[in-house]
Amino acid sequence: MKGLIVCRTGMGSSLMLKIKAQKIIDKNGWDVELEHDVLSGLATWQGIDFVITMRDLTEEVEAAGFTAIGITDLMNSDEMESALTRIVQGN
Repeated sequence: MKGLIVCRTGMGSSLMLKIKAQKIIDKNGWDVELEHDVLSGLATWQGIDFVITMRDLTEEVEAAGFTAIGITDLMNSDEMESALTRIVQGN
């Protein structure tokens, strides 16, 4: 599987989300590759199974044709692990 993590600027929160998601992926032994980018770069990506972003950006991600995982609390690992589990087990 391939996941993309985006935020408005492609730097701060997307990098933090990527680090947190990678720890969860490694802990569970999932075969998931992660990348991160700016929200406006979505159109350049293909072969992406899901996009992780902050909850307020999920509508924009879904409007671009991607499955979105919207995170409410950047510091809540349980929230992200639960969402990632649903995505990974669904594929």
